[in-house]
Amino acid sequence: MTLHLFDSATRSVRPFEPVVPGQVGVYLCGATVQAPPHVGHVRSAVAFDVLVRWLRRSGYRVTLVRNVTDVDDKILARSAAAGEPWWAWALTNERAFTRAYDALGVLPPTYEPRATGHVPDMVALMQRLVEGGHAYATAPGDVWFDVRSWPAYGELTHQRLEDMVPSPDDEGPAAGEPAPDDEPLDERATPGKRDPHDFALWKSPRPGEPATAAWDTPFGRGRPGWHLECSAMAHRYLGETFDIHGGGLDLRFPHHENEQAQSRAAGFGFARYWVHNGWVTQGGAKMSKSLGNGLLVDAVLRTTPAPVVRLALTAVQLRSMLEWTDDILREAGATWERLAGFVARATEAVGAVDDDEVLLAALPEAFTAAMDDDLNVPAALAVVHEHLKAGNTALAAGDAAATRTAVVAVRGMLDVLGLDPASPQWAAGRGAGDDRAARALDAVVGAELEARAQARAARDWATADAIRDRLTAAGIAVEDSPAGARWSLAAPAGAAETTTTED
Repeated sequence: MTLHLFDSATRSVRPFEPVVPGQVGVYLCGATVQAPPHVGHVRSAVAFDVLVRWLRRSGYRVTLVRNVTDVDDKILARSAAAGEPWWAWALTNERAFTRAYDALGVLPPTYEPRATGHVPDMVALMQRLVEGGHAYATAPGDVWFDVRSWPAYGELTHQRLEDMVPSPDDEGPAAGEPAPDDEPLDERATPGKRDPHDFALWKSPRPGEPATAAWDTPFGRGRPGWHLECSAMAHRYLGETFDIHGGGLDLRFPHHENEQAQSRAAGFGFARYWVHNGWVTQGGAKMSKSLGNGLLVDAVLRTTPAPVVRLALTAVQLRSMLEWTDDILREAGATWERLAGFVARATEAVGAVDDDEVLLAALPEAFTAAMDDDLNVPAALAVVHEHLKAGNTALAAGDAAATRTAVVAVRGMLDVLGLDPASPQWAAGRGAGDDRAARALDAVVGAELEARAQARAARDWATADAIRDRLTAAGIAVEDSPAGARWSLAAPAGAAETTTTED
């Protein structure tokens, strides 16, 4: 079976056939950096990280473009309220997103273009549309896409123009959907628009906006519309036609509909597959600061290990909604302890496995079939757990060969999901690329275990028990084995106990 992906444009699961054999171009709508990221923001990055990892594991050379929108209404409004330059505000939040991506093991994109760095590309695309009769200028600095000039407008979301609720001059959520807080604020009604559905390609400055947030164009001074940015950057790095355009489900309309219309009106093939990930919800509502239910990534990572957060975000199918609850985190924490515990015990029993062996090992057929089936991660994780159980059984039986086979398979499958416990990202309990705390903890606990071993050798059971009690109180689980004592962080409160012999 070859990779099949659900294409939002056709509403069907389609066999994946790249434009250029052996190569894949992916454009992923990235962050609008008007605030630090919450868990809902990073769902898309994690989900598409799994897609990119799977494509590369399948032998493709992948070019991933993930943009940064670093100028828009909300960035200008929030920076002004904070008394900060808009560009400094944007950069501060961009760095917060980068920290979150790095902490969760998201591989860096091939290119990460900022909107402000690609104004010439946007102006060229806008001029092409005006010259082709698909766009027009009104007041100086205001340029609009003429939706009625493009009869196919609405084809991505399967809507007829007469049935659409016009967005407020430009960006906004689909009717009935909450306004995602990474979308720009609404714009203003502008005289001269030919149709309420026409959307802005370029926007003249508003009174009070900083002069640095505008650029000169043949149509007047202003700043780019949200949709134009992505079309221009996708064309710049991936060409006229590319393979996959991704983003959150909430971006289908109007953002992705408008991107497709303006790009195809300009004569480009644009994206051949549209892949959209589901939202993270709380209480059934899309997670957003505007609804008061945002969970900042930095705050979550202070109480929950990064691989546990990644596992919780990864364990559902890409298109599924994910209800974020304490139970989800407890379940992910218990699962991570089982996975990491097995890899640690197996490595201790059979010796370290070379990373290249893990990366080159043939993966179980059932796992491959699950991933090729529209990235069916829940089914793929079921295969991981089958091999985990077999590996624990082999460990208990002292079967070194079977143990080694199992740990290579488990690590190889988890690597595809960005969750290999023995990878540099997660080794020794690392969560954000800095292992100083982990190394210090290992040294302190190691000293305590050495003192306990000496006490046990002297048959000083009271001292040995006291040391173990101190470690337990500190959240350290100690397991005695023929090879000596092992330690691990205890499972979070309420999580299932981690077994050492079976899944």
